[in-house]
Formats: sequence, C-alpha cells, structure tokens
Amino acid sequence: MPNTELTVAVIDLNPARAAIVEEGLRASGIREVVVIPDTAGLLARLQEVDPDVVVIDLDSPSRDLLEQLFHVSRLVERPVAMFVDRSDAATMEAAVDAGISAYVVDGLKPERVKSIIDVAVLRFNAFAKLQRELTEARSELAARKVVERAKGLLMKAKGVTEEEAYGLLRRKAMNEGRKLAEIAQALVTSFELLE
Repeated sequence: MPNTELTVAVIDLNPARAAIVEEGLRASGIREVVVIPDTAGLLARLQEVDPDVVVIDLDSPSRDLLEQLFHVSRLVERPVAMFVDRSDAATMEAAVDAGISAYVVDGLKPERVKSIIDVAVLRFNAFAKLQRELTEARSELAARKVVERAKGLLMKAKGVTEEEAYGLLRRKAMNEGRKLAEIAQALVTSFELLE
C-alpha cells in the first residue's frame, strides 16, 4: 500500500512541468505537495517545509545549478528523485555521488511520478540502512581495537594472561556500570599520559 501521508517538495523552475509532477502526485493520493519555483534560499526553504521526499525537475541543468542541488540533497537527508530532459554520463555520475535516489531521463509523465517516488524512498531507506550498518561495524571494530590494546597494556604492566586482563576490564566495567570499550579507552588514555 503506497504511503499517501508523505510531504513532497517539488523543485522546478518551470511552472508547467511542476504542474505535471504535482498532478501526478495528487492523482496518486498524496495530499501534501509543496512546489518550490526557484533555487534562491533552497536549503532554508526545504528545512522550513521539512519534506519526506524531494523531487527535482530540470530540463537541461547548468553545472552550477546541479552542484547547488546536489549539495542540498546531501544536507536534507531525504529521498531525492530527479527528473531531467537531457543528461550525460558525467551528470548521471554526479547525481549518484550526491545521493540522488532516483534519476529519470525524459520520463516525466504524471502517471509515473508516484511509482518513481516510491522507488526513490525504498532505495533511500536501503542505502540509509547500509550506512547505519557500516557505521555500527566501524564503531564495533574501533571498540574491539581499544579493548585489545587495553588488554595488551594490562598484560604487560601487571604480568597477567590475556583472559585475566579481559576479566579485569570486564569487572571494572560491570562495577562502574559502563561499557567495556569505555573502560578500555580510559585505560589506554591513562597509559598514553604516563608515556
């Protein structure tokens, strides 16, 4: 079942094209469509509207306009669907690098707009999930490295085995109600200060 409770911001410098996009969205049941007819103060305007999805519709975008729109797409952290009349490989590559969720060349038809936005939302959510998982994995890896370093420092300083060093860290974390990685980082920092 498509989500019709979305707020969609449509950025288009051409009122006729913006009307086509708006018509397609409203026909599919989306009630909240905000058309932004120019790019002056675009980031502030998008923050004010706080859309769930951003639709950018351009015929032949200039390099400066593309750069501004791509900068905005990174900052708003929302699914962005871009419709263009003409494109080239460099523009498509820049769109992908900027995090555009759907990039459609010469495909602006009212009946297609909603399905393209649905795909953009799904792709954005999948990418955001991957980003979260990557961040968590990096954080976990960093925590493991700190714990390993702290164990090594304890083994050297106290002449204990690896298991005993881990046990010391674990007991300290449990007694203080803190995470093992926090205790390990505090130990590593203390040792670095003494060096």
